[in-house]
Amino acid sequence: MNIGIDHGYYAIKTRHFSFPAGISEYSHEPYTLQNTLEYGGKFFVCGTGRQPILRNKMENENYYLLTLAAIAKEIQQRGAKTECSVTIAAGLPLAGFGREKKSFREYLRPSSQPVSFQFEGIPYKVTIEDVKLFPQGYSALMIHPELLQNEPSVLLMDIGGWTVDLMRLDNNVPNAATCRSLELGMIRCIDEVKEQVRRDVGLSVTDAQVERVLAGKPCSMDEDARGIIQKQGRLYTERLLSAAMEAGFDLKAIPVVMLGGGAAVVKRNVAPQDGLCRVFALLDDRVNAEGFERILGRLSGGVGKG
Repeated sequence: MNIGIDHGYYAIKTRHFSFPAGISEYSHEPYTLQNTLEYGGKFFVCGTGRQPILRNKMENENYYLLTLAAIAKEIQQRGAKTECSVTIAAGLPLAGFGREKKSFREYLRPSSQPVSFQFEGIPYKVTIEDVKLFPQGYSALMIHPELLQNEPSVLLMDIGGWTVDLMRLDNNVPNAATCRSLELGMIRCIDEVKEQVRRDVGLSVTDAQVERVLAGKPCSMDEDARGIIQKQGRLYTERLLSAAMEAGFDLKAIPVVMLGGGAAVVKRNVAPQDGLCRVFALLDDRVNAEGFERILGRLSGGVGKG
């Protein structure tokens, strides 16, 4: 089967799931098997918080282990056999696509096949037949081609956990010379919000609370802290829009397609006085993973394969 996986700094996304990219290792079986991967004689609880930022996601085996967890979740969701063959469809930012393609492919598909592991107590034996890599962001437009209709130029803004990847498309074709990557993702936003709340009202709010308030969802919280979080969300949006303009993109001249985990936050804080040309927000953070899978499905002869 084909399984699309988006390996984010903040979360791992597949067609059906999105879970935090954190992972905790145990030498013995933990208190619960929920989200627990057993591999190589060790236990790993997947989806716990977030791991330290790595300049290179291949520095350790964490993202490989999270990939196995993602595969197991999709196999279970799709009712497939636990002994099967899989082709992974994953992505890389266009700016570093050529540089990282070979090493990331080898990282996700070790030479020793099949791979045996247990997830939530269920044994799996998976042969990773191949790994196909596609450009992040651009792949998501496979699901929403209508956003490019009648638009000669569009800015794609993928607001991820650590980076915000920018790319202009001219006549539906990515302009590689315009690719930029800003270290202004949602992890930085959330950390700065939490620090501001600590300074102003002396409360230590959690990532989950900040995310919920930024998204405009109900949450029991001190009203002063809530106001600070909302204000910081607007300040983050202003900073991001300013950085995009400084990178050479005139947001008042060309429409913007926003996606990624931070798209909902930025979209919610875009004000009329910003004077942006037009903003489309793809609010499902799984859209990249679904795009990877759909492209692979077409290349392999069937969108519905897997």
